Amino acid sequence: MPGPAAVPRQVRNARNAVAAVFAFNGLAIATWFARVPAVRDALSLSAGRLGLLLLAMSIGSIVALATAGLATQRLGTARTVGVAGLLIAGGLAGTGAAAGLTGWLPAVAVALFAFGYGFGTCEVAINVEGAAVERRLGRTVMPRFHAAFSLGTVVGAGLGALAAGAGVPVAAHLVGMAVVVAVGILVALGSFLPTPDTAEPDTAAAHGRSGGLLAAWREPRTLLIGLLVLAAAFAEGSASDWLAVAFVDGYGFSEAAGAAVFAVFVVGMTVGRTAGTVAIDRWGRVPVLLTCTLLAVVGAAVAVLGGNGPVAVAGVAVWGLGASLGFPVGMSAAADDEDRAPARVSVVAAIGYTAFLAGPPLLGLLGDQVGTRYALLVVPVLLLPTLALVPAVRPPAR
Repeated sequence: MPGPAAVPRQVRNARNAVAAVFAFNGLAIATWFARVPAVRDALSLSAGRLGLLLLAMSIGSIVALATAGLATQRLGTARTVGVAGLLIAGGLAGTGAAAGLTGWLPAVAVALFAFGYGFGTCEVAINVEGAAVERRLGRTVMPRFHAAFSLGTVVGAGLGALAAGAGVPVAAHLVGMAVVVAVGILVALGSFLPTPDTAEPDTAAAHGRSGGLLAAWREPRTLLIGLLVLAAAFAEGSASDWLAVAFVDGYGFSEAAGAAVFAVFVVGMTVGRTAGTVAIDRWGRVPVLLTCTLLAVVGAAVAVLGGNGPVAVAGVAVWGLGASLGFPVGMSAAADDEDRAPARVSVVAAIGYTAFLAGPPLLGLLGDQVGTRYALLVVPVLLLPTLALVPAVRPPAR
């Protein structure tokens, strides 16, 4: 394993740039999720209608995943992330302006679609870039990149709680944060790797990678990893979408306290992803991920069934810790083979992000029947069967 002095400066700079983009993505998504209750109230939406509104963002992400792999191959990761970052910022600003100033639901839906499309595109491209940096570093760092995302969500959730508590209008908050996100991502792009993998889209090699993308959809291991990432994304995304609302409606928390509960979740995620690389290096992917999945099951169940606020918040922290590694470990596993990494990461991301398509309306409609709090019991019920998928992340024999 190379020490810091053995790592070329260009790779170190790229590592920092990738971590920064992950962090700004987390800041953007948490800014939105922390103000969901305010948007819900501004638009006078029921849980079911809110779920359908959140579906607009999910559809944008899914549509992006159908094109993100090809865009990354043809444009390169830096340009793809740049365009996607501008869409993220524009969608966030548009959502805030439409919800807070006009109250026009169709405009909010369109802005959320743009936000989701930019976010989905950026996720594929930045994970491909992160996998390339990881290979050049010669050690596991993908969970640290996702920890940077979680750290960004901690900051975003904390600022969201402060903004909600101080009565900052949702339009001013979201537009201001959109500017920060756009500037931060664009500055980071200058340190990305000059990857030859995406430099010549018209070469025979590029055509081979295009065919490889279709072949990756027929690989059993890639599909199993994708299903595992889907479950992990559902466990993470359902908390992002619904925790604040569930604690406001189900436990009688204030809007600011609900945003703070979401911050507890992302703190758990950040701790798990920061410590996860050490645990994986010592015990391996499979034992660590099995343990984390069980923690997520227990934590989510306690968050819903805890009976009182403090116990439920403790469950949220355990839920975040347990849900922390599924997505980044799945991405690392998909990128085990350098030559096949772009295609496999695209496939795994596409499968995983269907959780963001199905999750909001499923939990929203279920919330109309049993309440948002109890609808979250879907999370532990879904996670238990995925324990059988965890062995798929074991590194293949060389």
